[in-house]
Amino acid sequence: MLKLEHLRTLDALARHGSVSGAAEELHITTSAVSQQMSKLEREVGQQLLAKNGRGVRFTDAGRLLAEHAARILSQVELAQSDLEAQPGQVAGELRVAAFPTAARRLFPVALRDLRERHPALRVCSREQEPEQSIRGVARGDLDLAVVLDWYNKPMPLPDGLVKAPLLDDPVDVALPAGHRFAGRDEVDLADFAEDEWITWGEGEFCHEWLMFTLRSKGIEPVIGHRAAESHTQLGLVAAGLGVCIAPLLGRDPLPDGVVTVPLRQRVRRHVFVVWRADADRRPSIRAAVRALRAAAESPTAVSAAS
Repeated sequence: MLKLEHLRTLDALARHGSVSGAAEELHITTSAVSQQMSKLEREVGQQLLAKNGRGVRFTDAGRLLAEHAARILSQVELAQSDLEAQPGQVAGELRVAAFPTAARRLFPVALRDLRERHPALRVCSREQEPEQSIRGVARGDLDLAVVLDWYNKPMPLPDGLVKAPLLDDPVDVALPAGHRFAGRDEVDLADFAEDEWITWGEGEFCHEWLMFTLRSKGIEPVIGHRAAESHTQLGLVAAGLGVCIAPLLGRDPLPDGVVTVPLRQRVRRHVFVVWRADADRRPSIRAAVRALRAAAESPTAVSAAS
């Protein structure tokens, strides 16, 4: 009897091409990946993996079973969708994630609406950066995620995911009140070639966007401080330690000593929701997308910044 847990590990290993990649995706140790593959080999009575230097390679039997595993896991998802859709009831469990500012503004409205309208649905939510959320949806750890990209830097999506737009989020530059540009009606990113930037963590999508955008203008940015949360970034701006990008969505009331100035070239983040295509028929997915769209249109989504 083939176990789905072992087939999921095989599928992750095939997609990533490495034990470490599969382990990271599945949130288990590399030793656990190896143990599950050993159990799967005993289940099928054939060798599926062979050593290849410091890594592994698939045998012919391993490649064949990996192809079947991808189809089996997709069919399992479809079966779940069909079972949910059969009575048309929004029920069961839904695992959702969003990046912090979206979680702060959209989740309270959307998840409350889901609880009131669909009491048989249990929603589990988490804050997570977009890249992690997309991987989580692709591998089945999450059912749905609110993610973002930028007007000039799209977020790549793996095959098998679909998306729906929620809103466009305009951004300004946040400056110390005593900054030389604090009284301007608008600014350009190139104006800050000599300023220190307060940005997101190394490798995060928004940080990479800022580096990409500034460098495209011939600016090698000076990074003074990094902070994942927008209110932390604004606190550092208030202390006079630099400038930062300030999206409107989820913007807390500005701290004393901070002003925002619009950018001359209107800069926007695109906020959207993603889920697996083979889960498209699940009533819970459709209900969650409707609730998130309604939350995105609600004044409370941006009320703190207005």
